[in-house]
Parts: sequence; C-alpha cells; structure tokens
Amino acid sequence: MIARDDVVTFDEIDGYRLVRSYGHVSGSASRPRNRLRSTFRSLGMLIGLSSTEFLSDAEQLRNDALDALRRRADAMGANAVVGLQFFVSEGSDGSCQVVAFGRAVAVSKERR
Repeated sequence: MIARDDVVTFDEIDGYRLVRSYGHVSGSASRPRNRLRSTFRSLGMLIGLSSTEFLSDAEQLRNDALDALRRRADAMGANAVVGLQFFVSEGSDGSCQVVAFGRAVAVSKERR
C-alpha cells in the first residue's frame, strides 16, 4: 500500500518527477452518531484524560478515509497521491462522513 508520506496536499513532490497520472481517486468513511460515546468522551476531557485516549470520530474517520484512498490508488498502480483534500459532512441525524480525494500518480526519484 502507498505510504502515508507519499500522499501530499501539493501538486508535486520535491525530488520526484511525475511519470504517469492515473486520474482522480477517493476514499470515504462514515459513521452514525454514537451519543453514549460522545458523552463519555466529553466527560473524559472534562476530567483531564489524554485526548489520544479519546480520538475523535472525525479524526478516526479521516484516517479511515485516507486508508481507503491509499488502497484504491495502490490498486490503480499508483505509488503516490498528490493534491490531497478532505470533504467533511454531517447528516441531520448527527452522522458524519469524511471523503479524501486527490490524484493518483506514479512518481520516480529525480536524478541529480
């Protein structure tokens, strides 16, 4: 699978040249609202528990969407993703969806 370091928000990666573009790629993740978990997370933050113990749903969804994007780009034959962006939406029922999208590309290290 494509390494996290090879997924960038820029249109190019310094020290690498674009060999091929495979087109747009996306990955998404969604989760229904869990009121009980949200309540316990809020209580935990109030009493000073570490925020890493209560990774927010949005952060977890972002990671899941990014992993899905990396798998899809890898399946296309890409070894990197450029122009990474995220879109987040919340449903009227409190559910949350995160979509990661960018351009799947093949890059090779530039010779100096």
